[in-house]
Amino acid sequence: MSHPLLTALAERYGLPTVDATSIDACLAPASGEAEHVLLFFTGDPATRAETLDVAVVMPEILAAFQRRLRGAVVDRAAEAGLASRFHVAVMPSLVVTRRDETVAVLPKIRDWSEYMEKIEAALAPDAPALVAEERPRVAFTTSRAADREERA
Repeated sequence: MSHPLLTALAERYGLPTVDATSIDACLAPASGEAEHVLLFFTGDPATRAETLDVAVVMPEILAAFQRRLRGAVVDRAAEAGLASRFHVAVMPSLVVTRRDETVAVLPKIRDWSEYMEKIEAALAPDAPALVAEERPRVAFTTSRAADREERA
């Protein structure tokens, strides 16, 4: 974290920074802790202006869902490796997890009402976990006639 707003998330609000080695421990709630975590995939704040907007809103979101949602910031060096696991395609993104399952991804900055609506839905006990999309399989083939012509 290089920008003061991102540093404040740890220093002022006590949010942990997680990476590939610490993410699973963060997602597992201790006794009495909320089972949902709001992960912040920041991207580079120098090239992604919305990162700082999300950094300002994140503590407010956590306050709005007090005792129902914990927060953490994903270390920049670990973002690329963790993005696919948590269905992140765009930075910055906020990811709502239930233990180790992703239940919502909120890319870029959103209206406050959208954050409230989507996160409330993600915190529901019956909120479905996101599943990885199966990508279409593509195979390149050539005709046998074209192969014979190339050899001739």
